[in-house]
Amino acid sequence: MPLNSYKTKFHEFLNSETINGQIFESVELLKNVKRIFFLGNGGSNAICSHMMEDFAKIARFPTFAFSDAALITCFANDYGYENAMAEWLKIHFQQGDLLIAISSSGNSANINNSVDYVNSINGDVITLSGFEKNNKLNGKGKINFWLDSKSFGIVECYHHTILHIILDELHENK
Repeated sequence: MPLNSYKTKFHEFLNSETINGQIFESVELLKNVKRIFFLGNGGSNAICSHMMEDFAKIARFPTFAFSDAALITCFANDYGYENAMAEWLKIHFQQGDLLIAISSSGNSANINNSVDYVNSINGDVITLSGFEKNNKLNGKGKINFWLDSKSFGIVECYHHTILHIILDELHENK
């Protein structure tokens, strides 16, 4: 039954000392960040758009997400979809900024290429992935949230939950 899968995984994730530690590490990292960039595809892009708004409104960060259809199609047409986000970051990302990269599978070329670019300029990255632990994204960030589930629904919901918890902790501790 899907409901029981959600209950089990959410209980497991919420009680994970590793994830709880990473949440507080993320809060500390964010205390020194100038701007936040969010990247994801599909449902993860929707999470990015939502969290971009909330981190701006609640925590007062300048935030950006690669989610405008005209921008995506322009950069994808000119640079290829796998390079579109990285090329956008080359224009905007600066030292002191943070990239939050979300990929349920962790294997999206455009997300990984973007993280590789930010790492090449010694930028800060938080990754959120799921599915296989050895996915291409897991381990590329300063902080790496990996969720042991192969369910898109569970992984996406918990990525959203993690980001809301970080935001709430940040806001409460300001």
